[in-house]
Amino acid sequence: MALVVFLRGCNVGGQRTFRPTLLAEQLKHYDVVNIGAAGTFVIRRRTSLARLRADLSSKLPFETEVIICKGSDLISVASADPFADEPIRSDIVRFVSVFAKRPRCLPSTPMSLPADGEWVLRVLAIEDRFLFGLYRRQMKAISYLGAIDRLFGVRATTRNWNTISTIIKVLRSEGS
Repeated sequence: MALVVFLRGCNVGGQRTFRPTLLAEQLKHYDVVNIGAAGTFVIRRRTSLARLRADLSSKLPFETEVIICKGSDLISVASADPFADEPIRSDIVRFVSVFAKRPRCLPSTPMSLPADGEWVLRVLAIEDRFLFGLYRRQMKAISYLGAIDRLFGVRATTRNWNTISTIIKVLRSEGS
């Protein structure tokens, strides 16, 4: 069973910067695949979560939250294609937020932020630890993405749908 690692808040705005390719090289004993520059990795060799977290902590030059999920869980929730009814537009970004754990209280979806007027962020669906949504390419979107933690009471990290699609291709190519 492959694992997917999401480092929270890395290589964003010059904060907590590191080179993911170097970290992947240091973790090669896990048969790791680096996905992008934000700290996203597919771990293809079986290991315990505790050991993986300890190795990540010892290799990173800073402290950060590490969110790990099973590859099979990500494949399962993404297979429903939550964006199927959403047209592709250059001014809209499809995203997935991964929660550290499943939120206790889930609002009804879809929901839009702000609640009044033209939406900047729209939550389409929440499945287990995964939130699927859209945001407009506007500076205001950053503050709404940052509010996901407060709205759901659980820490989360966000990736573009293209990144998630790449992760799924890696997972499927390995038969995970």
